[in-house]
Amino acid sequence: MVKVREDSFFKADGGVDLDAWLGRLQARVELHDVAEMRRACEFAERVDRENTARANAWSARTSSFKTGLAMADILAELKLDQESLVAAVLYRSVREGKTSQEAVAKEFGPDIAHLIDGVLRMAAISQVINPQKSPFAQAQQQLDNVRKMLVAMIDDVRVALIKLAERTFAIREIKDASPERRQRVAREIFDIYAPLAHRLGIGHIKWELEDLSFRYLEPDAYRQIAQLLDEKRLQRDEYIQNVIRTLKEMLGRMGMQAEVTGRAKHIYSIWRKMQRKRISFNEVYDVRAVRILVPEVRDCYAALGVVHSLWKHIPREFDDYIATPKENGYRSLHTAVIGPAGKPLEVQIRTFGMHEEAELGVCAHWHYKEGTKGGKDASYEGKIAWLRQVLEWHEDMGDSQLEDFAEQLNHAIHDERIYVFTRDGHVIDMQSGATPLDFAYHVHTEIGHSCRGAKVNGRIVPLNYRLQTGEQVEIMTTKGGMPSRDWLSPSLGYLNTSRAQAKVRHWFKMQDRDKNVAEGRALLDRELERLALVMPRQELDQIAPRLNVKTGEDVLAGLGAGDIRINQVIHQLGARVDGTGPQQELLPEDLVGRSRQDLGKSPIIIEGVGNLLTHVANCCKPIPGEPIVGYVTQGRGVSVHSRGCPEFLHLQGEEPGRVIGVQWNQSETTVYPVDIHIRAWDRTGLLRDITGVLANEHVNVTGVQTRSDKNDGTATMLITVEVGSLNALGRLLARIAQQPNVIEARRAAR
Repeated sequence: MVKVREDSFFKADGGVDLDAWLGRLQARVELHDVAEMRRACEFAERVDRENTARANAWSARTSSFKTGLAMADILAELKLDQESLVAAVLYRSVREGKTSQEAVAKEFGPDIAHLIDGVLRMAAISQVINPQKSPFAQAQQQLDNVRKMLVAMIDDVRVALIKLAERTFAIREIKDASPERRQRVAREIFDIYAPLAHRLGIGHIKWELEDLSFRYLEPDAYRQIAQLLDEKRLQRDEYIQNVIRTLKEMLGRMGMQAEVTGRAKHIYSIWRKMQRKRISFNEVYDVRAVRILVPEVRDCYAALGVVHSLWKHIPREFDDYIATPKENGYRSLHTAVIGPAGKPLEVQIRTFGMHEEAELGVCAHWHYKEGTKGGKDASYEGKIAWLRQVLEWHEDMGDSQLEDFAEQLNHAIHDERIYVFTRDGHVIDMQSGATPLDFAYHVHTEIGHSCRGAKVNGRIVPLNYRLQTGEQVEIMTTKGGMPSRDWLSPSLGYLNTSRAQAKVRHWFKMQDRDKNVAEGRALLDRELERLALVMPRQELDQIAPRLNVKTGEDVLAGLGAGDIRINQVIHQLGARVDGTGPQQELLPEDLVGRSRQDLGKSPIIIEGVGNLLTHVANCCKPIPGEPIVGYVTQGRGVSVHSRGCPEFLHLQGEEPGRVIGVQWNQSETTVYPVDIHIRAWDRTGLLRDITGVLANEHVNVTGVQTRSDKNDGTATMLITVEVGSLNALGRLLARIAQQPNVIEARRAAR
């Protein structure tokens, strides 16, 4: 943990010894202009001193100048450049109003001012978000949106790091603050900034933010684990030192230049593992842990062999993230063994390079611990990757090269999402290009319908204004308001999200519902008549769920509006089967006991029994796809009728116990005879054209009857064809109806 308040840096009057502080800073990071760094410190100290009298109690006690030095110390650990350190020193002075961005730009240049402006924009999130206002603000999706908003606002990776340094210092310094402030700061840091540090791979910052936040959010749990660690700290430290000596001796014999250290186990990490695995403190294997750092990858496996030769490996507690790295690039060997005295011991083995990546922000192993599941936001992933890559190449490229590289990489990332605030401070994730009207429909359909105006950041804007990340949106509504058809015009740009457009279209469809229901009913009646089908009204209610609607009336409305196709309805009517089971006692014994080895060859399946002797009734001649029902005859098996067949209805009335559920065998390719009735205006070549359609459809014709009426000039045809399904019949009738002079083409009435 980095602290600026060391005795050697303070004078007797409480001031800071800048020479000593700058000397320590130069030992850790290269400064290209020490004089400018000193000038920035003196500037921050002067404005802090000049404004102390009018500063609030908290600012006066913490000192924006000393806060800036502490932030610069933290950033020096991350090897950041001088511009970042200067911006960190000056940031709190600007944030607290002791100086302005314009003054900073004048004194230190636009680049420093731009960095401070980026951090201020991130800080503005805290002013709008109120995580304790409602449970909704604590929802995981809400937190994800806030994090994504922060990342979307970052155009320079150093902005994020300066903000993390500022939050790190804040969580260190709130131990004497009021309980309310401790809770508020800890919640914000735990929910927003610790995950950001984690995703950027800054390991030691992430652990510190989590532990200190956990201390204030769950004080009892923190205190309990801290006491358990303290009670055994001496014994554990002595144990670890013995393990380190043993490992160093054995690795030295192997000729390896290895660095072996004890690995601190963080309190929050211990608590989370205990909660996740439902284990006690004594069952946390990595309370005792060491880390081995070696020069080469091959040395990692050699060191692993040494560890396993010394102590017994614990089953299912080994992970090879070198051979199979995590998606984010994290690499290391993890193993757990039964160490000396029979105590569990965790060992991590990695190269020096892998360790530096994990600690300083290149690796960003956020999937490793967060356990993220589900789909990913591509633009968000791209932005995170950009931030990580800038970190990775920061030391390998010159400043001008790095700037060009970062600019090119950032332009290559197309932000497809924006993140805006509601009036209450909730963050809404929306498609790029969304308008206030899109926002209104996203919040609630009725708010969208009644929307009549909008304010963005307190200023009235047009409804087709393009929203930007970080803006706060307020919708103005009117009672009883209704959508305008202009909203659906692409050229006017009111709605740019498909979700909002669909809601407006649905509203207009609902206004014409009665008309759509009537048109749908007429369309269905015409099709049923054309196919000579009989459908009880309750059938529509039964098939409605299969068409993703609730009622039969919704089916008709969908037909009328064009949302449901007529062939979908006919198909579902044909797919429905009667729920009655077979009456086996009515079947002849030789049928019931028949072998079913030929199952699949019969065109009819009898429910609950299989394929038995069946025949299609001549009275109605049903075809596949048409709703059918079976009737058990005396000695002739099951007679299959269309469900609306008059002859069947008569038989059902006399002996309902003989009715049996049947369905078409979908794998069957058998064809069935069907009579087609055609009425047309008589002309030369009419029969030739119709038979040409039948030939093109590969339909076999088994009979033709034609008659002309000289009185009205019409011709009537009755053609018997063989088709394999109701869908095939419907397609054939449609083709015939398209021929010139044809008045109607339908299945002959039965």
